[in-house]
Amino acid sequence: MRATSQDTAGGVRRTRNAAQTREALLQVASRRFARDGYASTTVREIADEAGVNVALISRYFASKEGLFEACLAAAVTDLRRDAGDTSLEAIAPSIARRMVGATSDGGRLPDTLLLLLRSSGDEHVDNVRREFLQSLSERMAAASPAGPETLLRAQILLATTLGMALLRTSMSIQPLAAATEQDLLGPVSDLVDALLAEKR
Repeated sequence: MRATSQDTAGGVRRTRNAAQTREALLQVASRRFARDGYASTTVREIADEAGVNVALISRYFASKEGLFEACLAAAVTDLRRDAGDTSLEAIAPSIARRMVGATSDGGRLPDTLLLLLRSSGDEHVDNVRREFLQSLSERMAAASPAGPETLLRAQILLATTLGMALLRTSMSIQPLAAATEQDLLGPVSDLVDALLAEKR
């Protein structure tokens, strides 16, 4: 769907693709919400970085809260898609690859993970985030033969993964922030084995 809009900067008529504008707002907002938090991010900053009129946020998402919820929904969808194979052998390579690689929407997985830690103060949004994290830990636990403590161990692994994303992205702690997929694979494999592999 294409629509013609007034360019507020120059008064020039231009063609805007609504789907592309919405996607640009989602990508910018997801990154800013993840890095800076909900409260510290303004709709004006998001619109300016996306290169659109701030009024379009209300048009496409109703409010800042609506934009945050849309970002979270997109993050959950992308992580579900990226989860793919959750066999025990696939968990460590998947974490290492996705920690440094691009997600299907062109974002970076650490930002997507960090978005799951941010709150808007909206109960529905918090429930969506909580349910997804619970589901993700249950999928990892189901891949393990480790016994009755598996779910707790899977949640500890998930918490560690979220911590890695925080240290890499928000805090740029070295050498973790600069670690490559190969750098991460060994330590992450050791962690997965320690937590989820069957004890002998």
